[in-house]
Amino acid sequence: MSATSAGRDSRDQFGTVAFYAALGRAFVVMCAVVPALFAIELIDQATGHDLDRHAGILTRSAAGLDGIVLAPFLHFSWAHLYGNSVPLLLTGTFVLATGAKRFLAVTLLVAVTSGLAAWLFGPTGGDTVGASGVIFGYLGFLFMRGLVEHSWWTIAVALLVGLLFGVALSGVVPGDPHISWQAHLGGLLGGFLAAVVFRQRRRRPTQPADDLPSTITIPTVG
Repeated sequence: MSATSAGRDSRDQFGTVAFYAALGRAFVVMCAVVPALFAIELIDQATGHDLDRHAGILTRSAAGLDGIVLAPFLHFSWAHLYGNSVPLLLTGTFVLATGAKRFLAVTLLVAVTSGLAAWLFGPTGGDTVGASGVIFGYLGFLFMRGLVEHSWWTIAVALLVGLLFGVALSGVVPGDPHISWQAHLGGLLGGFLAAVVFRQRRRRPTQPADDLPSTITIPTVG
């Protein structure tokens, strides 16, 4: 096993120094992401919510396709942003701790699946913005990753965050007409898919050199 692989395994092992170091670095990065969202919302508020109108996911409208990528950065109000900030900080930290490249890949996939679900199945004339679809994607990724990689602590994190914020069951079924359950469900399913597609494949340890035979006999034909 290479030093890189050993370091990665140590980082994923709950309770190790590498695990806590990766978690700490990820938390610092996510603490910078959240203020950036507040800065975007400040600009949106100052422009009379022009960003929401022009960069949101407009249901089944070609003009709203760019919102699939842009909408997670936008929110309709400060209360909307406040409600998403803490779960985004927590779930994003644990996903980012699994590796920056995987974090970016997971984020892109769940943003696309969440956005497409809202664009295809949202109410006619709807305009969807917000990071909640990505949050559900992170929850789905953490839960499914625990199953496919036998990382039980990630299942515990997903269940705990989901229960604390009441999103595990209520957010993916029709209910409040002001909440896009389609985006939530699309993100959750995207998270499940991301955990499988981007799963970490553990390398089998190579045979030590000492175990190799010291001599090789080549048979001859007489």
